[in-house]
Amino acid sequence: MLESLLVPTAIVALAEIGDKTQLLALILAARFRKPWPIIAGIVAATLANHAAAGAVGAWVSGFFTESVLHWILAASFTATALWTLVPDKMDDDEASNARRFGPFLTTLIAFFLAEIGDKTQVATVMLAAQYPHLIMVIIGTTLGMLIANVPVVLAGNFAADKLPLALIRRLAAAAFFVLAVVAVYSAMKTSGWIG
Repeated sequence: MLESLLVPTAIVALAEIGDKTQLLALILAARFRKPWPIIAGIVAATLANHAAAGAVGAWVSGFFTESVLHWILAASFTATALWTLVPDKMDDDEASNARRFGPFLTTLIAFFLAEIGDKTQVATVMLAAQYPHLIMVIIGTTLGMLIANVPVVLAGNFAADKLPLALIRRLAAAAFFVLAVVAVYSAMKTSGWIG
């Protein structure tokens, strides 16, 4: 059960660094200068988005045998690892509409929309398909988002100045590759290819 929490937390925290939602958090913090409503908006948006993604992952996992699911997860984790290496940029539309609704509602809407189809949402689908404790996966991926975004909101650009984003992207990609290798091993084991 603890693995269903800790692995998603670590994976999403690493994958989120340098992501467009982290840039969005920085812009919102600079615009509104009210960190707590922004953090509350991040929590609400992430819980809603990742709960939906987790439900999809848990639902999809029921359609495949364990062996096939492991092969799909291996391919998905490999694709996400490669995707993690590509830097994100924030869309101008997300930044230009930021003041209309206040800090909480703006953050809620912007983060929810920015996460649709994002690598952390895809990771949540995959992790929910892999781990049996859906609630723990959702809590873990949400914690990962908070670990990556709250410092940006609270300390501005401090973390980005101290840590090279290219290194962090490589670490996140490596974590996804490790998950891909574990999924391949599990697929080979459940297929009877290894003992």
